[in-house]
Amino acid sequence: MKIQAVKFRDNGFMTEGFAFGGEDGADKFDANVKYRSGLQNYVIDTGDEVILIDTGLPFGTPEESPDETTVIYTGKDIKPYMEALADLGYKPEQVSKILITHKHADHTGELKSFPNAEIYVNAEECDADELKGIENVVPVYFTDGAYHNFPESQKIADGIYYIKAKGHTKGNSLVIVEDDGLFYMFQGDITYTDEALYANKLSVVYDDLAAARVTLDRVREFVSRNPTVYLSTHTPLGYENLEEKRVVDLNNPPKTLPVGEIVFKTKSGKYVCSVCGYVYNPAENNNIAFENLPEDWKCPRCKQPKTKFNAA
Repeated sequence: MKIQAVKFRDNGFMTEGFAFGGEDGADKFDANVKYRSGLQNYVIDTGDEVILIDTGLPFGTPEESPDETTVIYTGKDIKPYMEALADLGYKPEQVSKILITHKHADHTGELKSFPNAEIYVNAEECDADELKGIENVVPVYFTDGAYHNFPESQKIADGIYYIKAKGHTKGNSLVIVEDDGLFYMFQGDITYTDEALYANKLSVVYDDLAAARVTLDRVREFVSRNPTVYLSTHTPLGYENLEEKRVVDLNNPPKTLPVGEIVFKTKSGKYVCSVCGYVYNPAENNNIAFENLPEDWKCPRCKQPKTKFNAA
């Protein structure tokens, strides 16, 4: 079995308040503390089939323009998701299955590029706007019972399990792959950075805070009992863990490396939702500038407030 990261953005950052403040409040944390961020998803080659975990941002999604108020910046484009996948040696027609951690566009953006793959989605999330018009969705009802300490799972293939892990969204899921004595845990945004996993902190982005707490508790229990390589979407620690086969040890947090140089650039007038990737373009909204929208305006897709948007 071969597991690789599909890298498409890097050199971003997130504030400690964003990554840690779900239960205590972002204002309880130092706004000057920042962790590295980026974007990558994963591909599993079993030898018999090619399986994707999530499918990147939609082609053409603009980069954000961070400033002093930005709480998460996903970084600069490396290349579009489909090009990054091709660079690993895979064509869309080779992909047989796609396992979606949750609906947000940085995880589902290129689903339409894989019309022949079976797209596995928690049945509770099949009505999401991001999945509308996609014919090859397979609703998952988690009928295979418990997997270790997770009560609901679905076996996808030998050694590959799709597991209900709601909280971040109502249909949030994770994937665990067993290979050569290790457990590879692929998770979308249960935590945004590994430092939060070790500190036992939830981010400020969730649909159901109580469920998110239960899920994080189960994740921490699982990794404490099983040799687990933790593979995240929003931190370079995801692919670094994979490359080093680094096993989680909750008593020994990873070294926090400094973020890269932050470049402030001229803003386009567009704004990007940091949660679901929706792009607000004034030209498509009667030329109303984002700053002039009502303070109670919310993202049309994920219903997050204006404060979750970054300038592009």
